[in-house]
Amino acid sequence: MNIERRFTKDGQDAYAALAFTTVVSEIRNPDGTVVYHNDRVEVPQGWSQVASDVIAQKYFRKAGVPAHLKKVAEEGVPEFLWRSVPDEAALAALPESERFGGETSARQVFDRMAGAWAYWGWKGGYFASESDAQAYFDEMRFMLAAQMAAPNSPQWFNTGLHWAYGIDGPSQGHFYVDPFTHKLVKSKSAYEHPQPHACFIQSVSDDLVNDGGIMDLWVREARLFKYGSGTGTNFSSLRGEGEKLSGGGKSSGLMGFLKIGDRAAGAIKSGGTTRRAAKMVICDMDHPDIEQFINWKVIEEQKVASLVAGSKVHELKLNEIFAAIRQWDGSSEDAVDPAKNPALKAAIKSAKKAMIPDTYTNRILQYARQGYTAIEFPTYDTDWDSEAYVTVSGQNSNNSVRVTDAFLKAVKDDADWELLRRTDGKVAKTVKARELWDQVGHAAWACADPGIQFHDTVNAWHTCPADGAIRGSNPCSEYMFLDDTACNLASMNLLTFYGDGQFDAEGYIHATRLWTVTLEISVMMAQFPSKEIAQRSYEFRTLGLGYANIGGLLMNMGLGYDSAEGRALCGALTAIMTGISYATSAEMAAELGAFPGYAKNREHMLRVIRNHRRAAHGLADFEAVNVAPVALDAGNCPDARLVELARAAWDEALSLGEAHGYRNAQATVIAPTGTIGLVMDCDTTGIEPDFALVKFKKLAGGGYFKIINRSVPAALATLGYSPAQAEEIVAYAVGHASLGQAPAINHTSLIGHGFGPAEIAKVEAALPTAFDIRFVFNQWTLGEAFCRETLGIPAEKLNDPSFDLLRHLGFSKAQIEAANDHVCGTMTLEGAPHLKPEHYAVFDCANPCGKKGKRFLSVDSHIHMMAAAQSFISGAISKTINMPNSASIEETLAAYELSWSLGIKANALYRDGSKLSQPLAAALVEDDDEAEEILATGSAQEKAAVLAEKIVEKIVVKEVVRRHREKLPERRKGYTQKAIVGGHKVYLRTGEYGDGTLGEIFIDMHKEGAGFRAMMNNFAIAVSVGLQYGVPLEEFVDAFTFTRFEPAGMVQGNDSIKNATSILDYIFRELAVSYLDRTDLAHVKPQGASFDDLGGGEREGVQNVAEMSDEAASRGLEVLRQISSTGYLRKRLPQELVVLQGGATARGFDATALVAGSDIAVSVRAETSTEALSVATIDPRTKAKMQGYEGDPCGECGNYTLVRNGTCMKCNTCGGTSGCS
Repeated sequence: MNIERRFTKDGQDAYAALAFTTVVSEIRNPDGTVVYHNDRVEVPQGWSQVASDVIAQKYFRKAGVPAHLKKVAEEGVPEFLWRSVPDEAALAALPESERFGGETSARQVFDRMAGAWAYWGWKGGYFASESDAQAYFDEMRFMLAAQMAAPNSPQWFNTGLHWAYGIDGPSQGHFYVDPFTHKLVKSKSAYEHPQPHACFIQSVSDDLVNDGGIMDLWVREARLFKYGSGTGTNFSSLRGEGEKLSGGGKSSGLMGFLKIGDRAAGAIKSGGTTRRAAKMVICDMDHPDIEQFINWKVIEEQKVASLVAGSKVHELKLNEIFAAIRQWDGSSEDAVDPAKNPALKAAIKSAKKAMIPDTYTNRILQYARQGYTAIEFPTYDTDWDSEAYVTVSGQNSNNSVRVTDAFLKAVKDDADWELLRRTDGKVAKTVKARELWDQVGHAAWACADPGIQFHDTVNAWHTCPADGAIRGSNPCSEYMFLDDTACNLASMNLLTFYGDGQFDAEGYIHATRLWTVTLEISVMMAQFPSKEIAQRSYEFRTLGLGYANIGGLLMNMGLGYDSAEGRALCGALTAIMTGISYATSAEMAAELGAFPGYAKNREHMLRVIRNHRRAAHGLADFEAVNVAPVALDAGNCPDARLVELARAAWDEALSLGEAHGYRNAQATVIAPTGTIGLVMDCDTTGIEPDFALVKFKKLAGGGYFKIINRSVPAALATLGYSPAQAEEIVAYAVGHASLGQAPAINHTSLIGHGFGPAEIAKVEAALPTAFDIRFVFNQWTLGEAFCRETLGIPAEKLNDPSFDLLRHLGFSKAQIEAANDHVCGTMTLEGAPHLKPEHYAVFDCANPCGKKGKRFLSVDSHIHMMAAAQSFISGAISKTINMPNSASIEETLAAYELSWSLGIKANALYRDGSKLSQPLAAALVEDDDEAEEILATGSAQEKAAVLAEKIVEKIVVKEVVRRHREKLPERRKGYTQKAIVGGHKVYLRTGEYGDGTLGEIFIDMHKEGAGFRAMMNNFAIAVSVGLQYGVPLEEFVDAFTFTRFEPAGMVQGNDSIKNATSILDYIFRELAVSYLDRTDLAHVKPQGASFDDLGGGEREGVQNVAEMSDEAASRGLEVLRQISSTGYLRKRLPQELVVLQGGATARGFDATALVAGSDIAVSVRAETSTEALSVATIDPRTKAKMQGYEGDPCGECGNYTLVRNGTCMKCNTCGGTSGCS
């Protein structure tokens, strides 16, 4: 092949146009310990600190690189491509410790990868001349250094180590087809033939221990995980639970073996440095065990919830028994005797009520008799890498179900669906298709798994159906082909082809051509983990070229992700890439021959190519497709030239293919580009939109600096905003990093409080890296002496981590927030000065930005963008479809159905907060109003005035959350409500504080299974603990009403609730009606006197009781309040509001105020804490969520900088991913 130069010049060094610099690379854990440190890392100038860290920590070879090398002459190979080995003579002259080391320069990495590709390409006959090989070598090195493209991680790990350094090792059981003899060979070396493939699809047979069977699969998976690759398998060939075995027994079923494989995968770290095992598990919808598979992760997450709640209740109740024993003031023998120690008896009863096993209760008594005074019962949390998650299964894979058109039709028709035995094909069970579909929707809604793969759509675009159907995929669902095949990926950074307002289409075409050649060479040089994969990879030679940063490109061009223009541009760029890639493949086939499997699949493949071409030309007469693909929208494409190039590319791909065939059965996919996206400094990964407008730039030596997404200023310029306007808009988002012109809290006001120039300078120096100004105003910034002597703050307050210095100085919450927005920014562009609302859409992200942002991309916008690209992709697209937490199960299923109707091959949904380990992205911080401040710190008169005003305005005033647990009285009020929900008896018992607020609930189910009954009991305990720590009941009500699961349906026995979508929906409706007066959640309004009830007309104005004195009325109401249950009375009297003649004296928490111009006093319970309002140290999860991250710690470096990446996650600190590319 002839290779043109576009980025380099003949006779010049490949890096001549680039400058290099030396940086310090250091990655630290959150506790400050150093994970990795290198102070001599050479990288191209302009690379970010994160990109530098990732290449240094992940991709530099750490050992075995000789200090001196020598070339090995090879006949027929150009001298510049001779491979190198250690120069033993030169090394002998060095001290032993200096002979071998690691890579220290990015040039070494670029040179070894591009050199190995060029070496094998030359040997394979891919270059017409030595000058073509040299041009290829230079162009590839330049593109890597300029961050224009990057291959998948295994290439960085393994490619070129043998060619560049002579690194070798014993065979690891790999195989390859010799490119010259075409014979299958077992590898004798670990690195001569590298393992560059990221994505594998492996088969499994219904056999326990033989080759190709279940246990053999775990070994094959381990071999892949070790070298940094991911694998997927369709397990539908395994027989279901209860099916007969050849020896006469019965099979334990699919799920038992999946749990073994899951545990094995969790023990292996891929590549040793990158991520934990990347794995896909697939099951067909007609498998006998499909229901268990669908609900697998839902049930496992429920186990985690039970472990967390149950462990904490155990720890609490068992130590209460110890406390009762310690408090006994009699003899030590009597202390442990429940018959003589009433407190112990009560504690044991309480433990029994909380379902603590008698064995444990008895064990505590035995410990106490032996002199122990407390117990440390292990408690668990919901971190995704916590002991609770490690205990359960299903956490090390992505799960997907294979859905056929026949199944979807059965769902539409509400028809029966047959589950078929694997042994004889007979019907094992018949279920309603719609009920099974609902289970899929509920599981995806509840825990983000399983994903969906549309079997018939995938196979309608299959280029090689003569060799069998496509049944599986890689872990992220972008590579879909025959079982026992592999795909090596590479992605181009679209933003690097955009400059001066134009997209460099010719450069993009040139890069596409060279990277197609590179991936083809990688197939030729590679070794594989099994004979089958080696043979089939040789026969079909599938490639996975893709792109990244479409979101960043669209924003730079001033186009919204959710716009017709944005989708049209995406479609055009995708069409160009795949068209050129197939044309290049046909060009290689002309010189080297088509892939061996092409002959019997020729007509099928040309049909697929013709369909791609029809979509590019906007035609509709597609051949043999089940769903018509989305055609290229030429009319809305902002660059008409791209449409012409796309159509020309497909014309050429078809004509060359008809003449010569194709070298590769597949050419393109869109991968999640996790770690390699960081190396390329991509703002967005794969086809994803951006996740935040404000990013946190990593500083050398640790720490982060807040910057605007680099696409924002470019977009503002494109949209016509002046530099001055753009500067103000950006400052609104990232803040001014100074109090100079801040409202309320500024230099002038601080001087008035005693701050001098030195203190103001200290504050100003700390502001640029501050996340919140409150964390700057402390004794460590200002100095203890100044705080104590000048500001007069006592030492005990200074040492209290929750002390808020600004509030102490008299600034209100509103003033602090206003100053905070000015200094630290809002992290959103909504409401920014000068920015026109019609331009907001350009800056929409996957999630709301900052605590003030409300806009985010809709579910449909993600799906339509995928559909625009899918018509021009050989494989599929790895993408997360983000859904808000408020999304329903119906919306989940609707998203799946829309995806199918638009021809998308696979779909993965992520509903915000659907995983236990994921805190909610939305509603992290709620705006506090001045009323709450008065309730917290104001005088009794101010509190009462505010309360009266809020009651008249019908506004609920929020409680200040307690920061300690408030114990319920030993003897307490409450009520029991019996009801039947969907035919199941439910008993709800409440417990109240002395003032009538809810403090605990008990839930019991009549004749239910022990598992469900225990789970509901533990759930009630968890809610009770939350209530006692001050979690408002409103929060629980908002979270659990309208949840949907069985049992559900009509409600009998409750006077207000008549229908419920689940047990939890019923319980929290009942509590909301009874304790919050949420009559909007009742189907029948509760009866009882309420202050805003209308009179009945004929009785209006007529007294129904005799008059009594004010004092008697007050006394009577007080007695009634003490003995009655607020919930039982449905909050009707006396809790809500009592109008008294004259003014009753307020008691306890009651506050009284005279309404202006009237002698009527308003008395209401003012629920405030006596604790001073404070600023606690911000929780790292919460801080991470507010910064736009997921809120989980990275499994590699521990930092809370994980972001969504396709169906997986990646760390923006160290580059670790839970994905496969």
